[in-house]
Amino acid sequence: MVSPLSLSKKVCVIGAGPSGLVAARELRKEGHNVVVLEQRYDVGGQWLYEPNVESEDPLGKKKFLQVHSSIYASLRLISPREIMGFTDFPFLVKKGRDTRRFPGHRELWLYLKDFCEHFGLREMIRFNTSVEYVRMLEYDEIGKDLKWMVKSRDKSSEEMAVEEVFDAVVVATGHYSHPRLPTIKGMDTWKRKQMHSHIYRVPEPFRNEVVVVVGNSLSGQDISMELVEVAKEVHLSAKSLNITEGLSKVISKHENLHLHPQIETLQEDGRVVFVDGSWLIADTILHCTGYSYTFPFLDTKGMVAVDDDRVGPLYEHTFPPALAPSLSFVGIPRKIIGFPFFEAQAKWIAQLLSGKRTLPSREEMMHSIEEFYRSRDAAAIPKHYTHDIGDFEYCDRYGDHIGFPHLEEWRKQLCLSALVNADANLEAYRDSWEDHELLQEALQSPHFTQLGAEDLTF
Repeated sequence: MVSPLSLSKKVCVIGAGPSGLVAARELRKEGHNVVVLEQRYDVGGQWLYEPNVESEDPLGKKKFLQVHSSIYASLRLISPREIMGFTDFPFLVKKGRDTRRFPGHRELWLYLKDFCEHFGLREMIRFNTSVEYVRMLEYDEIGKDLKWMVKSRDKSSEEMAVEEVFDAVVVATGHYSHPRLPTIKGMDTWKRKQMHSHIYRVPEPFRNEVVVVVGNSLSGQDISMELVEVAKEVHLSAKSLNITEGLSKVISKHENLHLHPQIETLQEDGRVVFVDGSWLIADTILHCTGYSYTFPFLDTKGMVAVDDDRVGPLYEHTFPPALAPSLSFVGIPRKIIGFPFFEAQAKWIAQLLSGKRTLPSREEMMHSIEEFYRSRDAAAIPKHYTHDIGDFEYCDRYGDHIGFPHLEEWRKQLCLSALVNADANLEAYRDSWEDHELLQEALQSPHFTQLGAEDLTF
């Protein structure tokens, strides 16, 4: 529903990564008074590289992490740059910068800085500010004229924490920081080095070591390919030995890279025993096992909870029915083309808060969520994959709530071609591809010509 009424709200956005930046832009566009709280010294969120990780717990078990970014030094994008930009701000090649189609992480950070400067977002952001506590103010009827108390602290000064009242809070803190760890017998008593890839940065500390990499996700594969150049042996432990053609090629190429099934137990003498009975003595175990959703600052009186990585209940992965639209989340979904989806979320939130649109009733939203959960259960999809979308049609349907344009066909096809190429050519897919016609279609589309692409150089 659309209403001509327009209201201005005081809104707190937590986080100045991709989702927080686009949320701030859309909220301001709707006339809201926006404050963005960012714990780091600059924008970028996950893409603001942190080389110094010594202060972090190796397994990331603390409630509040010291290190936010999980980016390692050599990381390159797994998607081509053409598909990644916001709809009105293409991820152009810039002279003097990283011009590759799959650039390094710094190039995406620079894109986000460009986005921030182009739209004048920096004036809304308080940097070096940690959010310690967010709670509802007591009201007779939850969800009606709800306000939020946000307690934050300027990390660069000795001043006391500040408490402020907001009409709405948008949580945009990302989901690639808090390690998700496996449960392995003997893990807590194993005396040698264990760490999560959250604090992996460079391969040199593993020189001449025997390293077990747990998990063969893209990051596990990337890190394993990097470690084989310096480690004595790299042993990749995977849930399934049914691996891609690309990974099989890599393993056959390196004599010191080996594939194993899951770990059965870790023994105090350094032995790592696999479920097939084989074993080895390792120096280091590196867990590349993904990340969990966590909001340690947020108190919703149990109305929003994280259960095995299911953040809920959330209508359309964005709105808690009992608290929306005064509380919302941007950037929860995974396995999507992220930036356009975040943009659609941000527009919907901003227009709800200004009164231009309304949500369904609380009961209707809960019914939708329950139906979604049932469909996932029927498809035997584990709970911790609740927010893994992997569905272009869903992204298009989401945009329909606010008249947001569907993903362009070239964007979808470039995404799929990169995934197929990575499966077949794991080592080379970022630098060798065969989707030239799709690329030309993309570069000639309105997305790239809208700003004038005189500095495009492919």
